[in-house]
Amino acid sequence: MADLLWDDVKDFFDPDLMGALPDVFVPETSAEDWQAVLDLVGVNGWKHEYSEGETRLPVPRAEVVLSRPADAECPQLRVWPTADVLMIFRFYAAEAIDFDVDLRELQGQERLDVFCGFLRVLGRRLGKPVLMDAEGGDGRHPILGFDVESDGVVLLAQPRVA
Repeated sequence: MADLLWDDVKDFFDPDLMGALPDVFVPETSAEDWQAVLDLVGVNGWKHEYSEGETRLPVPRAEVVLSRPADAECPQLRVWPTADVLMIFRFYAAEAIDFDVDLRELQGQERLDVFCGFLRVLGRRLGKPVLMDAEGGDGRHPILGFDVESDGVVLLAQPRVA
């Protein structure tokens, strides 16, 4: 059974209303949590690509990435849980795992299920919530996310009434 139904959440996935790249994050993390993400990518066999600036490199250990100088280019890890859905992780700080997804890639129930499945796998591995806010949001009012207690992806905001 689906975590969320497309008809219930489609307004939250409208790039014109929400911005095309919502902010997805795991709060209160550490370098160990980042390493768990890197390990999860490998274990699941997801296609991925790590880069620093324009240079593609092998995926380093999380503590190496997170110890880069503050003025260095922000490393990123591009992960494709399926061929047509891309998550882009950016290593801003150990304290929060941040990534983007393009809402234009998440249209319809099938793609929503892929996204929810990704949030669920990540949240279970970390034992922490994985939250989505509108593009440029401050993270205080997430729209939806993986809830550890219910072990599923839940809606955290009310849909707009037409």
